[in-house]
Amino acid sequence: MASGFVVLPDTDTAEGAAAPVVPRAGEVVRYRSGRPWVIQLGAPEPVLRVTAGRVAVVVIGFCPVTTVRLEALAGRVRSVQDIDEMARRLPGSFHLVASVGNEVRVQGSLSGLRKVFHTRVAGDVLVADRADVLAEITGRGVDEQALAVRVVCGGVLPPPLGEQSMWRDVCPVPPDHCLVLDRGRARVVRWWTPPAPALSLPEGAAVVREALTDALRGRQGRRMSADLSGGLDSTSLCFLAAPHASELLTFRVAEAEAGNDDAVFAAHAARRLPGAEHLVVAQEDLPELFAEPGLTCDTEQPVIFSRTDARMRHISRMLAQRGHHWHLSGYGGDELFLPSHGYLHRLALRHPVTALRYIRAFRSLARWPLGATLAGLAFPGTVHSWWRTQARRLTEPSDADDRRPVLGWGMDPIRASESATALAVEAARTALLRTADEVVPLADDPGQHQALLVLRSSVADYRQLAGMFADSGVHLDLPYLDDRVVEAVLSVRVHERGTPWRYKALLSEAMRGILPETVRNRATKGEFSAEARDGLRTHRGAVLALFADSALAERGLLDVDALHRQLHAPRADITATAHVENLIGCEAWLRATRRFTERTDSKGSDGAAASP
Repeated sequence: MASGFVVLPDTDTAEGAAAPVVPRAGEVVRYRSGRPWVIQLGAPEPVLRVTAGRVAVVVIGFCPVTTVRLEALAGRVRSVQDIDEMARRLPGSFHLVASVGNEVRVQGSLSGLRKVFHTRVAGDVLVADRADVLAEITGRGVDEQALAVRVVCGGVLPPPLGEQSMWRDVCPVPPDHCLVLDRGRARVVRWWTPPAPALSLPEGAAVVREALTDALRGRQGRRMSADLSGGLDSTSLCFLAAPHASELLTFRVAEAEAGNDDAVFAAHAARRLPGAEHLVVAQEDLPELFAEPGLTCDTEQPVIFSRTDARMRHISRMLAQRGHHWHLSGYGGDELFLPSHGYLHRLALRHPVTALRYIRAFRSLARWPLGATLAGLAFPGTVHSWWRTQARRLTEPSDADDRRPVLGWGMDPIRASESATALAVEAARTALLRTADEVVPLADDPGQHQALLVLRSSVADYRQLAGMFADSGVHLDLPYLDDRVVEAVLSVRVHERGTPWRYKALLSEAMRGILPETVRNRATKGEFSAEARDGLRTHRGAVLALFADSALAERGLLDVDALHRQLHAPRADITATAHVENLIGCEAWLRATRRFTERTDSKGSDGAAASP
């Protein structure tokens, strides 16, 4: 069973349902009744636990507060609704579990890096931070439609569809919601809404700088390694961490592509960090992209970026062997600081002159067609119409030269894999249409909604990557995804943090005086698509061997002959590469879960599905 934790209601039936995991438990936090409340599984994470009268609070994960501080916050709680205020005051990235009287509240992090799932068994509700943990306890089977969606549409999907569980009747709690249990009943309650984006760029930069400084100060005294790619995100974290780390090792993989100028900026930054040790690993010392396809599997859901599996596991083991078990990475920085363009419609209504300047600049940078730009500004649609459009256009070919901007409530278009069967496509289209009927905006402002879409659709990959590092005994630390950092960024006016005239303007301004000016004003970004295409070409035989006896094809979801054609056809972009990468993850996952569900089927469960 994977590492994680399970939360139980205070009942005999829940204790009985979870009995199979108790022998494998690490730390067990109990109710006053003596029954188990929070059961940690596998490698335990840090836990803070306090009680204040009828209130008990458990914080799991990274939260740099003292028990005295946590007790003071718990002392103000009178009901589960009061946990809202506590959650807003806690730094870090963590799960929060609280018991107030007869009610229990469970929530994860705002980005979705720390998730919450629940399912019902024998009249009780079980909760965990991983869907596969609940599936194993209860014997749930694979959700066929969820699998079809992943095969057809890929792993990077916007919420709510992209946050669905791969297991039947195992339900996710959205990151901005909490789950409240009360005597066998469960309700999902929205507790957080994004702040109004009201701060100017100078005001917002000060707030973001403070949030990032506090975040890295909270990591003080640790022996750290940290990515130093030369990009703005990772380099900023290195300079913020350096004063607080007991020892700092910077890490960089040498570039494979001649046009990538990361090395220049990384070397300049390294010279300004004289107290740190610097490690640069040559490409030939690492596994190639797409090496050993399908070797890695996360039984919670298919691995999203399977091309890097072998490489990331190699890197995590390398760091562990050097004695570095806490690794900082800049993942999340692109999602927070690179602009989406959904704000332009509202900006045009409120500040037309400013909007005209922005639109001209973006058209010049990205070569947006005039007609498509005007249409997007005039008719941005709704969050519901965006999903219906994806369902209608699902099988239309991807156009590598399509430069139409996304100026409404969505993301880049969703297009079906050429290797998916008609059966899979129809199942995915049905899911898209159902989502269109049920979806609600993540924010009132379309730009803010779009920013949250981008963040929450990307974080599943980082969650899996953290799991890979944890398998090697390394904690992958992603400070940009701390709750307080996310809130600070979202508090800034959308058009000012997404200006076309400066690269990552908000982060650059926040790091003024901390980063060397050469790095802070960098306007380029490393490019790695050629390396991905080369890796797939080199390991094409191994990829095809993985699908020689395909579990996906057995289910009627994959056309293996079409996959062969897809792998051998020349391509102008990496769209096909991304689809193949997704299929590798789906195939490996389904093979692993076939063994997984065969083990759980023998247990029986309340409403358990048959083994796939």
